[in-house]
Amino acid sequence: MRAHVPRVFATFAALLVLAVAPRAARLALDAAGLADRPVFLTGHQCMACHNQLVTPAGEDISIGAAWRASIMANASRDPYWQAGVRREVMDHPESTELIQDECSRCHMPMSNELERRRGGHGRVFDHFPVSRPETHLDSLAADGVSCSLCHQITPENFGTPESFTGGFVVDTARAGEHGRIFGPFEVDTGRITIMRSATGFRPTEAAHIQMSEHCATCHVLYTTALGPGGEIIAHLPEQTPYQEWLNSAYRGVRTCQDCHMPPVADSTAITAVLGQPRPDVSRHTFVGGNFFMLRMLNRYRDELGVEALPQELDALARGTETFLRTQSARVAVERADVAGGWLDVVVAVENLTGHKLPTAYPSRRAWLHLTVYDRDDNRVFESGALRPDGSIVGNANDDDPALYEPHHDVIDSADQVQIYESIMVDTAGAVTTGLLRGVRYIKDNRLLPHGFDKAGAHEDIAVYGGAANDEDFRAGSDRVRYRVSLAGAQGPFRVEAKLWYQPISFRWADNLRPYEAFETQRFVRYYESMADVSAIVLAEASTLVR
Repeated sequence: MRAHVPRVFATFAALLVLAVAPRAARLALDAAGLADRPVFLTGHQCMACHNQLVTPAGEDISIGAAWRASIMANASRDPYWQAGVRREVMDHPESTELIQDECSRCHMPMSNELERRRGGHGRVFDHFPVSRPETHLDSLAADGVSCSLCHQITPENFGTPESFTGGFVVDTARAGEHGRIFGPFEVDTGRITIMRSATGFRPTEAAHIQMSEHCATCHVLYTTALGPGGEIIAHLPEQTPYQEWLNSAYRGVRTCQDCHMPPVADSTAITAVLGQPRPDVSRHTFVGGNFFMLRMLNRYRDELGVEALPQELDALARGTETFLRTQSARVAVERADVAGGWLDVVVAVENLTGHKLPTAYPSRRAWLHLTVYDRDDNRVFESGALRPDGSIVGNANDDDPALYEPHHDVIDSADQVQIYESIMVDTAGAVTTGLLRGVRYIKDNRLLPHGFDKAGAHEDIAVYGGAANDEDFRAGSDRVRYRVSLAGAQGPFRVEAKLWYQPISFRWADNLRPYEAFETQRFVRYYESMADVSAIVLAEASTLVR
């Protein structure tokens, strides 16, 4: 019992300090002329109660610590996002305000919401550096996607186009002076009183907090292609995991939260003081696909003002890699035959996710790496090797930014590689990584989820390029045939097939190089220093052919 006394007293002390936070927050808002706007608190103020949480099995599921290390918490610190915004502003200087407003909507949502309600627009660069916030708005901007943002979103317009691209609606209802904070559990009067006194929020049970549509408000994004003078010339479905999920076998079976906020098996308290055991508590690690950014945030933590502890970021990066390796894909060598001096190999890739693989931001790609060895372990054939700089051998786009690697049904040359990716083009049909230049996809052969209607898919989530007519590219899987000339090599032959994944591909990073700005050059430097760990193997298989 004594071992727990310091922790309990520390938590109560934190609650006493926290109890004055609403007044401090209101004073800061008064100074900014925002006192009548929705109140947001930073995640620090939620941690007093929602940390130091341990399951009956001994697992630490502290909500505050888990969130602090996540991509959500570090959305504003993300150096690639910062570089991307800078590039777009440099490409379209006449639309600087529009770009910063749209880009801050989901990466700095609390400051954006308040700035919009003041009659202005969301700002990005005015809030840097996030490590030294000078105002309340700066602190909210630095907090990324924080607790009091997500838990104040109402179900208004859920699942409609109006809700996408940051179209979330923040609760402005008041019970007295207290705003509602939504959660999945019913809360009794005593605990409501404690939270109201400590934070100014009234906890309110609401099922919509666990709906996929909640996530879709930011994770479905349509970008506006800009022409001369800032004219809007097109809308591009930049990322559409929600619509992909709607068109998968996972719809009605598993939600976004089921996979990315996996529930705890044991009933567990969600508050450190006066907490009662709750079933199916969702972990707040927000495990996803960007292990690379987590490692970058950790390596350059001082420069980026990262607050999560090194061990927290390392644990989440390792957990993300495990998640990807165990739940994203399977690979099989379905056939391998030798005849007439040729080796015929059929590799099958299965998508285990509820959306395209990879999904979301178009810098992501997955690809097949096939290697054939002879009886003396000499390499006879290789397609899809990863270079130390993060580029792929044989990929036309990595070698020349004006080109792109087509989808392949058959590969019979080492300079061909099957890459699952989306490729944008501008109004002239030129390949681009500029989000506000892209008007359509010339290639989208990302692996489809099971249950996906390839023929009837809406144009926003359709298959583009050679995969559209490839009968082996279908819902849930793809099959690629390799024809390898053995050129007198002696068997038995060992065939190894690997599916690699890279969150930020070489071309998307290298295309920032010509932009002479702090954020762009910084990211190029970061990428070059870590390119050799920018990708991981999701799945692999091998066979011996005699």
